[in-house]
Amino acid sequence: MDDDITYMRMALEEAKTAMARDEVPIGAVLVHCETGEIVSKNGNRTRELYDPSAHAEILVIREGCAHDEAQRIPDYDLYVTLEPCAMCAGAISFARIRRLVIGAQDPKGGGILHGGQFFEQKTCHHRPVVISGVLEEACGQILKDFFKAKRKTL
Repeated sequence: MDDDITYMRMALEEAKTAMARDEVPIGAVLVHCETGEIVSKNGNRTRELYDPSAHAEILVIREGCAHDEAQRIPDYDLYVTLEPCAMCAGAISFARIRRLVIGAQDPKGGGILHGGQFFEQKTCHHRPVVISGVLEEACGQILKDFFKAKRKTL
């Protein structure tokens, strides 16, 4: 559990960096489950890259696959500050991520614990171990602060 908190703090730092770029503050960290090596960490970059798929999870999975020169990376754990959407849930499954550690839940847009619950579908071929609620308050607060500030500027 201590490692989960450490890696989620790193994901939160990526979320803060994303917020500084005026991106929705979501961060992700990809960690090798045996060595603890951080292979990739990133935050959302949809605005910067003009790419609706440039979610933090997608970016770190792409980098992890490139690092291993493989389309599947079953020896990795993914830490993300907000429950992944359906698109990211699909990528997590297809990449065969071993374990997914979530900060805050997303009742509105989440695709794992809410919404379509991707990993529960018969068409899902791989279901990672899912842990939720790691640094949940801090992971949720950064999003609340971001959107509160956005509403003030409108």
